[in-house]
Amino acid sequence: MSYSKYLKGLMDQARVLNKTIVLPEGEDLRILEAGHIIASEKVAKIIILGEESEIKSYYASKGWDMDGIEVIKPENSPRLSEYTQLLYELRKEKGLTQEDAAKLALNYNYFGTLMIKSGHADGMVSGANHSTADTVRPALQIIKSAKKGRAVSSCLILVANDKPYLFSDCAIMINPTDREMADIALDAAESALKFGMEPKVAMLSYSTYGSGKGESVDKVKRATEMAKADLQKPEYQGLNIKLDGEMQADAALNDVVGRKKAPGSEVAGQANVLIFPCLEAGNIGYKMLQRLCGCEAYGPMLQGLNAPVNDLSRGALVEDIVGVIAITALQAKK
Repeated sequence: MSYSKYLKGLMDQARVLNKTIVLPEGEDLRILEAGHIIASEKVAKIIILGEESEIKSYYASKGWDMDGIEVIKPENSPRLSEYTQLLYELRKEKGLTQEDAAKLALNYNYFGTLMIKSGHADGMVSGANHSTADTVRPALQIIKSAKKGRAVSSCLILVANDKPYLFSDCAIMINPTDREMADIALDAAESALKFGMEPKVAMLSYSTYGSGKGESVDKVKRATEMAKADLQKPEYQGLNIKLDGEMQADAALNDVVGRKKAPGSEVAGQANVLIFPCLEAGNIGYKMLQRLCGCEAYGPMLQGLNAPVNDLSRGALVEDIVGVIAITALQAKK
């Protein structure tokens, strides 16, 4: 399999960390191939959830070895009772019974998430055959937000002409408030840092510096002010995060347009982290770029959690899955 320059870079960075990533969809041949690539390239150690005999038979039929890969069938795991009890303790105040915990722990997405909570894996990648909700729900219930009071959101890496851009939010927050949009921007900037990018964050709108009017424009203006104020806090000092808005996409991405529409901005024309005012805009935008322009797209990845649990598009290609696994390993870096 040939790798793009950017994907190869992700794999090289992840290889150093030697993380363990769980893949709960062992019935999907794309997952099995991606797991083989990751393990054979020693990018991460892989745990596949599924029927051991079937998975080993498939690998043998392809001439692939199982080095760096462990297969677990949750129903037969000696840790099932441990994970069931952990889930019960975490959710009993929400009304979860022991009986319901036993049933949920057998759900492969829950089982994989419980492995992370127990320290038996560093991250999880799912979604090839499951909805975003099926992947996200266990993470929100078990892993939980890293910062109290801050909503979990998502980011996506889109690569155009070998240059990476980070888009957020394209999968979770349908219509974020100004405060939520500011939080998304800050989390996205921190995500970008983990992926080796110097974040230049553009708060996107159909207006640049007041050229348009409307409640959506006002929301983005307020979010920009909140995010800029937060960047003065000690936790962000020294991170070299640049942020500006409100800004149209052409002003954010094109240097000539940026200088004309937003003179003096440190972000205009140079943005590599794009924050959308609503999920609709972000989701439509990235899928159009992916399908019409052939851009690489990795994600969406959840951000703001205590440990990485990441979603796949159900139309993901093997190389997309390889990229998300490598990114998940990078997110697990403490």
